[in-house]
Amino acid sequence: MLLRRLSLTAAAILLATACAPGGHEPSQPYPELAGPLDYADLVLVKKSERRLYLLKNGKPLRSYKVALGREPVGRKQIAGDGRTPEGNYVIDRRNPNSRYYKALHISYPEVPDRIRAAQIGASPGGDILIHGQPSDPRKAKPYLQSIDWTEGCIAVHNREMDEIWLAVRDGTPIRIEP
Repeated sequence: MLLRRLSLTAAAILLATACAPGGHEPSQPYPELAGPLDYADLVLVKKSERRLYLLKNGKPLRSYKVALGREPVGRKQIAGDGRTPEGNYVIDRRNPNSRYYKALHISYPEVPDRIRAAQIGASPGGDILIHGQPSDPRKAKPYLQSIDWTEGCIAVHNREMDEIWLAVRDGTPIRIEP
């Protein structure tokens, strides 16, 4: 009975989040809502809006406020510049035991990114992720969506990362726009 109550509470939270301003109700519920999962076929990040959208056939399933790299304006050029990449990539793997709460790896750097960095004699960097809060509670950032704090990653709240984790399969394209 406790598990059922928890499931109903989780469902209520997910529905409230989906219907909140800026959110979108999914076309089909997530497994926690006892329905089939509607997978996103594109992840779209609009850096200027600080938003991540999960899309299916061009229609939004969900929308999330994000924190970006500490220097969010402009395309990532080199390791350590604090910028979030821009361009077309793929979610190529996942890490449930990341030092951040769940992590989806983005295929940055691609060949053009490597060429740009090589032209200035630098490393393009790597290990760009969509992730939740730091796993170490002492490093959690309660102001997560108020400032850009990552080294170039895209950060969301942990409960939102749970939804993204379920809706995005490995191989899903991700487009990161200015």
